[in-house]
Amino acid sequence: MGIHRLKTYLLALVLLVAGQNAFAGLTIEITQGVDSALPIAVVPFDTSSLAGKLPEDISGIVTNDLNRSGVLRVMDLKALPETPHQSGQVNYGHWRNAGQDYLLVGRVLEESPGYYRIEFQLLDVLKKQYLFGQVVKGKERVLRKLAHRISDLVYQKITGTRGAFDTRIAYIRKQENAKYKYVLEIADSDGFNPQTMLSSNQPIMSPSWSPDGNYLAYVSFENDFPEIYVQHVQTARRSKIAAFEGVNSAPSWSPDGKHLALVLSKDGSPDIYIMNTATRRLQQLTTHRSIDTEPVWTPDGRSIIFTSDRSGTPQIYQVGIDGGRPRRLTFEGNYNSAPSLSPDGRYLAMVHASRGKYNIAQLELETGNLSLLTDGALDESPSFAPNGKMVLYASTLGNRGVLYAVTIDARSKHKLSDQAGDIREPAWGPFESN
Repeated sequence: MGIHRLKTYLLALVLLVAGQNAFAGLTIEITQGVDSALPIAVVPFDTSSLAGKLPEDISGIVTNDLNRSGVLRVMDLKALPETPHQSGQVNYGHWRNAGQDYLLVGRVLEESPGYYRIEFQLLDVLKKQYLFGQVVKGKERVLRKLAHRISDLVYQKITGTRGAFDTRIAYIRKQENAKYKYVLEIADSDGFNPQTMLSSNQPIMSPSWSPDGNYLAYVSFENDFPEIYVQHVQTARRSKIAAFEGVNSAPSWSPDGKHLALVLSKDGSPDIYIMNTATRRLQQLTTHRSIDTEPVWTPDGRSIIFTSDRSGTPQIYQVGIDGGRPRRLTFEGNYNSAPSLSPDGRYLAMVHASRGKYNIAQLELETGNLSLLTDGALDESPSFAPNGKMVLYASTLGNRGVLYAVTIDARSKHKLSDQAGDIREPAWGPFESN
């Protein structure tokens, strides 16, 4: 494919997905809460036995996590009627009068230099019951992770759903006046603890997590045209898996981690292909003169959902991995793109255009009901949390990109904001093995 034709295809892809473009720590800002959230008090954990200052605020991290969930609402510290650190010190009447349903208490001990023991207990205020308690341990460098684990355990005990706080996100940062213009980073689910995976002066796009969380696939233009790489997160070792003439884009891992869905134009128009990651063998899945792009797998691994303009405008389709005629899924509106499936396969998040605004919408596949989750002017790149309860996405603030997460009922939203850079294309990683 000639360079002029390649540029034409790339421009078409950009137009199709409405500016999908290629972060410094992030901070949490709750921009929209929910009045019906369950009230819980998180008492600052006791650190009085520590010789020095604890490098992380454990209870503060847990508070931020639970507030972000949209299901729980943490009591303001200024309103705490008492500050117990163990269940035996609790006066349940005080907390009931303060309107709390649950109470979390705990303490932090240093077992050896730089190695900490965190004890915590969750209490049911209304029933005056001890619900559960646990001990987590670790070195100083994993204190944030331990705090997220506590949040997950508390969230699961109260809601019955596994928490997704102890997970990671990936994203692309575009920055001016820096050594490298584009950076691929990963961070904790709250945006803290960022780590650079790749830096380049050429665009980086489309990060995709392997189902075990050990690898990232992405598109890099470091050699002046799009190529797909797979990189090991811990060691940074990587391999180039697609560098065909033309477009190489939009990698997406299969649920078993043995295949990648790709977009290639080596045989003409951009089409969906499936690659066996061990043998690099390719299977062409779609063949159409239109642009087929943004593939994602169904949870059972038997189908691919993708964006195509074969009907004249970008819409979302589904096709079995054995091929056949794609089935159109979206019919409301003349623009639907960037599909993301909930882990249970029940919901499809997407970019939906209406009255000149690009918002994140959610389609219930069984009923066909479409609902808007966001109300920004240019929202893009939705990505479900691994527990299916929130959707991470990119939006604009002024002239730069920022990240938000919204609950699937659209009742609670929070912003992950940073000090500089244009942040795009978030991808929420999978659960980590315990």
